[in-house]
Amino acid sequence: MTQHHLHIADIRKDYILASLDEATIGEEPMFFFKRWFDEAITAAVHEPNAMTLATVDALCKPHARIVLLKGIDDGSFTFFTNYDSDKGKELAVNNNAALVFFWPELERQVRIEGTVIKASAEESDEYFHSRPAGSRLGAWASPQSHIIVDRSVIEQQQLKFAQKYPELDIPRPKHWGGYKLSATRFEFWQGRASRLHDRICFEQNEQGVWNKFRLAP
Repeated sequence: MTQHHLHIADIRKDYILASLDEATIGEEPMFFFKRWFDEAITAAVHEPNAMTLATVDALCKPHARIVLLKGIDDGSFTFFTNYDSDKGKELAVNNNAALVFFWPELERQVRIEGTVIKASAEESDEYFHSRPAGSRLGAWASPQSHIIVDRSVIEQQQLKFAQKYPELDIPRPKHWGGYKLSATRFEFWQGRASRLHDRICFEQNEQGVWNKFRLAP
């Protein structure tokens, strides 16, 4: 084993900040998620709404990337993207997906699984028009996930659409909008000493009832 590998293997951190028990977490996972999310904001966690989105393509190959949570309502998690991107194409063939939030400052992780549908056009329009003008033009300029020759392609596209649309009148592209993941499983992870972490899960049955249980770390 090389010295470089030894150095990586020696990286470790013990977790001592908090604990998690069944009484504290309650019976409603979304309510508890919002509590943890608010605590992440209060603790000034860097981009607390950053989450890993995992999808599966038509060949059952998994893919993951970081996206930003933009809304929590009615048991669902909302994010926005280009429908023609890789993740958009993957969700079109398999709408099962997973999210992971990691808040290292609090030694916490949340895993969420569920199914994804597109947000309404009205919701996508509302969020799109709340974005800065540069971001709205970027949605037009970037053929997200497609191969381009070099950066000048999107820079030229951005200039083209900046000339086409005044700053206050940039419409939402039809290929851009929101998705909503409806959660059917949560796992709340609280780091503990000696790697004996707390892991408490919720799974929703066919009747919509949440079953709660603890997993070994």
